[in-house]
Amino acid sequence: MVLTSVGKMVGLQKKTSGIRNICILAHVDHGKTTLADCLISSNGIISSRLAGKLRYLDSREDEQIRGITMKSSAISLHFMKGDQEYLINLIDSPGHVDFSSEVSTAVRLCDGCIIVVDAVEGVCPQTQAVLRQAWLENIRPVLVINKIDRLIVELKLTPQEAYLHLKNILEQINAVTGALFTSKVLEERAEKETENESISDTATGDQIYDWSAGLEDTDDSHLYFSPDHGNVVFASAIDGWGFGIEHFAKLYSQKIGIKPAVLLKTLWGDYYLNTKAKKIMKGDQSKGKKPLFVQLVLDNIWSLYEAVMKRDKEKIEKIVTSLGLKIGARESRHADPKVHLNAICSQWLPISDAVLSMVCNKLPSPLDITAERVEKLMCVGARTFDSLPPETQELKNAFMKCSSEGTAPVIVFVSKMFAVDAKALPHNKPRPLTQEQIAHRRELAKQRHAEKLAANQGKELSEKPPSENSFEITGNTGDMKGEEQHLTGQVEIMTSKAMKQEADNKESFIAFARVFSGIVQRGQKIFVLGPKYDPAESLHKLSSQCSATNDLPLVPHMTCCTLENLYLLMGRELEDLEEVPAGNVLGIGGLQDFVLKSATLSTSPACPPFTPLNFEATPIVRVAVEPKHPSDMPQLVRGMKLLNQADPCVQVLIQETGEHVLVTAGEVHLQRCLDDLKERFAKVQISVSAPIIPFRETITRPPKVDMVNEEIGKQQKVAVIHQTKEDQSKIPEGIQVDSDGLVTISTPNKQATLSVRAMPLPEEVTRLLEENSDLIRTMEQLNTSLNEDKKTHEINQKTLDRIKEFKQKLEQNLQGRKWRNAVDQIWSFGPRKCGPNILLYNFEGYKRSVWQCLGNAVKEVSKYRDFDNSIVSGFQLATLSGPMCEEPLMGVCFTVEKWEINTVGEMLSTSSQDSGERDAIEHKQNEDTTLTSGCTDEVCSVNEHQDSSQSVPKSPEKISKHKGEVLLADCYGPFSGQLIATMKEACRYALQAKPQRLMAAMYTCEIMATAEVLGRVYAVLSKREGRVLQEEMKEGTDVFIIKAVLPVAESFGFADEIRKRTSGLASPQLVFSHWEIISSDPFWVPTTEEEYLHFGEKADSENQARKYMNAVRKRKGLYVEEKIVEHAEKQRTLSRNK
Repeated sequence: MVLTSVGKMVGLQKKTSGIRNICILAHVDHGKTTLADCLISSNGIISSRLAGKLRYLDSREDEQIRGITMKSSAISLHFMKGDQEYLINLIDSPGHVDFSSEVSTAVRLCDGCIIVVDAVEGVCPQTQAVLRQAWLENIRPVLVINKIDRLIVELKLTPQEAYLHLKNILEQINAVTGALFTSKVLEERAEKETENESISDTATGDQIYDWSAGLEDTDDSHLYFSPDHGNVVFASAIDGWGFGIEHFAKLYSQKIGIKPAVLLKTLWGDYYLNTKAKKIMKGDQSKGKKPLFVQLVLDNIWSLYEAVMKRDKEKIEKIVTSLGLKIGARESRHADPKVHLNAICSQWLPISDAVLSMVCNKLPSPLDITAERVEKLMCVGARTFDSLPPETQELKNAFMKCSSEGTAPVIVFVSKMFAVDAKALPHNKPRPLTQEQIAHRRELAKQRHAEKLAANQGKELSEKPPSENSFEITGNTGDMKGEEQHLTGQVEIMTSKAMKQEADNKESFIAFARVFSGIVQRGQKIFVLGPKYDPAESLHKLSSQCSATNDLPLVPHMTCCTLENLYLLMGRELEDLEEVPAGNVLGIGGLQDFVLKSATLSTSPACPPFTPLNFEATPIVRVAVEPKHPSDMPQLVRGMKLLNQADPCVQVLIQETGEHVLVTAGEVHLQRCLDDLKERFAKVQISVSAPIIPFRETITRPPKVDMVNEEIGKQQKVAVIHQTKEDQSKIPEGIQVDSDGLVTISTPNKQATLSVRAMPLPEEVTRLLEENSDLIRTMEQLNTSLNEDKKTHEINQKTLDRIKEFKQKLEQNLQGRKWRNAVDQIWSFGPRKCGPNILLYNFEGYKRSVWQCLGNAVKEVSKYRDFDNSIVSGFQLATLSGPMCEEPLMGVCFTVEKWEINTVGEMLSTSSQDSGERDAIEHKQNEDTTLTSGCTDEVCSVNEHQDSSQSVPKSPEKISKHKGEVLLADCYGPFSGQLIATMKEACRYALQAKPQRLMAAMYTCEIMATAEVLGRVYAVLSKREGRVLQEEMKEGTDVFIIKAVLPVAESFGFADEIRKRTSGLASPQLVFSHWEIISSDPFWVPTTEEEYLHFGEKADSENQARKYMNAVRKRKGLYVEEKIVEHAEKQRTLSRNK
């Protein structure tokens, strides 16, 4: 097909109804990029012979080497269907789990997606993940079942078996869609029920319960994939063929004489053709007949493959002539039968026609955006659409119309920033010269040549005898001029070269965006809205009509910028555009200083920021990075900033230790980020630390059995006394620890005493706290604003309902005697006030709750009021770094059982009777009291420090005298600092009084392997502390699916090792799943006789938890208890001289 010009594309961009924004989603290696190649070749951008080999959209070198896609890239294609023209903006996305964040960025910009599934492997974990992402973004999917040639060539299935296998795959995919749909319907039903309850509470009379789930009433037929709906294409992208059943329905309706509509309904399903009666009958399997799909479709494809693979020339010629195709001599004589096959199939059933016509028929244009999706995009967090300001709600119409009028507000969403070599930008590309430019250059060359000749002549003149002196002088001056010109020319060339190099080295960032409303023009001024921007606040300051050109007051999370360049994204190429109407995907240049990763751009300040993208993978793999030469530090810092901007999922942070840390989603992702940093962004040599593996610390209930599975308390204790002595020596003086783990500790100035106990939280509670960390953060913000008496914007009812529900769940899970009233006594969560640990208060005379925002706030003035924040801060510090290896705590509940303050006020009241006597004593001790009574605050504080060693209550008394009132100590003074430190210590000792455990981060690991390499897979898993959860055989294949969990600490090099051991036949997919307690005690020593016999006195067999703990302590520079051999000697035998 002929290459489409940019002008044509620009024309098509204006017809919104003919635009389709689609992305290709699938599991890794299911053939997305090959399919994209086939579609691109239909536009003449690449040769159809190279489709599948070139992988045009994998433009990075490492993508080509590894053979996987690592970033989503877009291309615009032109498609003619009858007399209707379509513009298809196609985005190819990665399938590897490490790059699932790229899928999220692609899905947000699209209205539909093509799900590609391998006909052999079927539905894989990542297929389910991408279906879920498409579902969450409300975009409509269509299905391509790819690699059908593998069923013929590799698995050697018969057409009947292949039909049953394909049917099975369709059922699996529809099951995933069905599960997503069901959960959505049930959620909506639950919401309606809560609304109805609030209404029905007021009504009296008998209540009638409706037990139906609401699934019967909702129509979900349009959601499922079925060939007769026209949303499934069967294909083999590598061989260049694909078809939907409507192609065959048209073909056979003429031959058999049955209406195409009837054939469409019956070609897929249990129908067969009764050739005598020329009727289609139902029930093929019961009568042992061939289904229509096998008879009319698969048999033909199988026979074609068989003929070509066996080189049956007569049969091939017969097929080719009957189909009316023209095959070139080069293809038919080619040594590889696949080439011949490709030539026949790509003419008979071109895949691009089948897929693109399905896209145009079944996927919506930007005009068909649903109201539900618009509302979802506009509501950030827990806000409902109705709670948005009216100006903002009006913008919904602009979204729905998707209008490209000049008056419509411009709304653009940037889903990611990507780096492009400055050379690749259209204005830096070498262009072919015009006739005028060529003529101009010819003139310049002639001039230079003439000057050279003149200079040479001058030299010859100067060599002549001195009689012609006058000539000599003129010649010389000319020569000098020539030299000067030459020098300046050289300098110019040098500077221009340097500038060029600089431009070449510079990375340009282009925003990957979509216009949702209005027309975006080059040079237009526009607002950039950050994710925390709130239109309700800014509309008080600005009018909704103001534009980005006006001088505006400062509004938080909002800046103005100019759109410098607009680009049409064409895979590896970029084309300049002047304006882009609504509904199109585009690249925007010049936003790198305004947008970090994603943003919303609009000309209207009433526009809300879009909902943040849902990322499936959580970044967990951390490494510390430093330059090999310390002088390169600034380049590294700059490079890391650029990397952070260029990758949607990576996190860059500087730790307290000063290390620069990269947090990535997995090993492949980490490798890509490091390569980018070295070669593109920092361009310096870097050294990378071993991965920093995160752990958590927790406590458990005392174990019932010991390490040799004997019940504790029944055996003879050998070393228990010795161990308890050791334990007591750990605890410093002044700290009391009861037998049940209650720790009592006083502040250094003896003014306050705390008693703290630590308890393990039930697993369900820890999980609940982790899942609701955002909600806890919201609660914290609401409570803070209530405490400061700020007029908060009306708390959203939906948020309140969620908080109530969260509280109920906590109450359900925290039941039993020891958790009585625990939920009402929650003082804080931690670390960072939203973590999976709880602080409770259980002492008299204090009331403060995290549930203030539910309306039960208690304003109370008590002696504890000024210092309660110090206790909370101490708890936050204690939960942020535990005693074992300074890692955060998880699943621990601290209860403050007692808190006594000998406050200044109390001391004054008790000492008021004998104040006279004390004054006299004071006068004797210190004759300068007159000075102190009239002194300034500064002097007082100095005196206070001097006297504090002699008697504690004396100095505060003096202050109170000169102030003339009872003064409670300052809540930011030294006392609050002592309280924080004491609380932290108390929490640490309370933790150490219980059995401590480490928690490791765990990956779920899915491996697909054939039976012959199964043993090796298990060997690698068990070597790396993995645990197999289930193993099942995939129906119709010899492939096993193994599901296992694996500690993150053991996962480095795991994928490579499995590939090596299985000769590349098995490859794992690792996704972070949960935290799990490591069962072994890191501080365990043998205490009973049985343990001594089993483990020996030193018990130096490898303890996994201790190994991890010491590794982390070493990395952090903490003390590690290691036995070093002092007097190592050779073993000497008695008969020495042998």
